Amino acid sequence: MTIRGLAHRGYPLKHPENTLRGFRAALELKFTHLEFDVHLTKDGVPVVIHDPTVDRTTNGTGAVKDFTLEELRKLDAGGGEQIPTLEEALLLVKDRMLVDIELKQTGSMHAGLEAAVIEVIKRVDMKKKVFLTSFDHYSIMRARELDAEIELGLVIYGATPAVFPFMKQLGAKYLSLKYVFLTPEYAEEAKKHGIQLMVWTPDDENQLQTLKSNYPDVLICTNNLEGWAKVYQGA
Repeated sequence: MTIRGLAHRGYPLKHPENTLRGFRAALELKFTHLEFDVHLTKDGVPVVIHDPTVDRTTNGTGAVKDFTLEELRKLDAGGGEQIPTLEEALLLVKDRMLVDIELKQTGSMHAGLEAAVIEVIKRVDMKKKVFLTSFDHYSIMRARELDAEIELGLVIYGATPAVFPFMKQLGAKYLSLKYVFLTPEYAEEAKKHGIQLMVWTPDDENQLQTLKSNYPDVLICTNNLEGWAKVYQGA
């Protein structure tokens, strides 16, 4: 059976995060959704990596935006894996998963990120299989200005009702928040507005079981893929 859930950065508990190896593991476990993060290289290529620097997840040092794609290719992202391009990641899971692309925009750090990401999505013909999210809500506003149809979402830390009118204005239907802030009242409010809630990143199986029992409609974004699969299947 398929596992309704978001594989957070692939399967980072067992494989290097945000790598094709981790994404393949999520596919093998039959997860319905994949979440990963995108920055822009010095030469304007969207690449899949979480941090603004390569220091934590590769054997290199420095800001992602200061590397060309060719230079990034020379780095080891763990176990011989490379930092994938957005195009490579999308083609790997095309027609097999829905993808939450988190835009790692911070103010004006990545000029042109939104346009570059949307261009890749259109080129690989996956506009109906992805949605764009970000902590930087101005980035999501720019994405909407660039494309009237692409699915959008917001990432927030705590729960606030203030986002719902803004989301209606944007035509955004996904809302991702830290799981500890989820309450029955907030879930009901989101449902009333037609919003798909997502929570990040519960990993403990007791937490996962509680969320499954209390919030069956919420999408779980987790690092513990096998733990969630076990809970989801009622094993």
